[in-house]
Amino acid sequence: MPEQMTARPYVLLSAATSVDGYLDDTSADRLLLSNADDFDRVDEVRASVDAILIGATTMRKDNPRLLVNSEERRAKRIAEGRSEYPLKVTVTASGNLDAALKFWHHGGQKLVFTVDDAADKVKATLGDLADVVSVGADLDWGLVLDELGRRGIGRLMVEGGGTIHTQLMSQNLADEVHLAIAPLLVGEAAAPRFLGTADYPGGSAARMRLLEARTIGDVVLLRYAPKERS
Repeated sequence: MPEQMTARPYVLLSAATSVDGYLDDTSADRLLLSNADDFDRVDEVRASVDAILIGATTMRKDNPRLLVNSEERRAKRIAEGRSEYPLKVTVTASGNLDAALKFWHHGGQKLVFTVDDAADKVKATLGDLADVVSVGADLDWGLVLDELGRRGIGRLMVEGGGTIHTQLMSQNLADEVHLAIAPLLVGEAAAPRFLGTADYPGGSAARMRLLEARTIGDVVLLRYAPKERS
């Protein structure tokens, strides 16, 4: 019998940007774009998913713990028969990871996707801190999502950075986008953007379906369905 295909996870891209589309500025300190209520909203979304993914560049730059901070939400996950924290996932083509970063030492299970040339390097760096999977000679997002599906991941939250958001959007692999727009202007050409230059499905005239628009204090949350372009 042919092997049965496993469903890929529902992919949710989550980002906060300035009005001019930047994820951060170029200073050494992380630019806080969201407010307290929006950070709590993000925590709620994290609690609802099976896995959270960030790129290795974002990990090196921001050194996040990437946790569900609410004790009540973690308790609810456990009561539902789920792990206390979502699986934490990162991707790296270079294999340049630092085992001292907070990502590896907080929360539950961790998973690294890498390529054949970097797999041994990643395993040597991390030891038993994470499960390491190579997806071949190149980083193939389809294979990443296939493997997450095989591991029972139904909902995947992607929190950056911009290169990863761009790749998933341009390959039509994002099911939903949560974009929190803060009333700030960055205006620095070298600062990271939410999305970069790419050949996006449907071209510049294809309109995504708006799922929701609401204010959260001085931040505006926009939810879009990228695959539902017209």
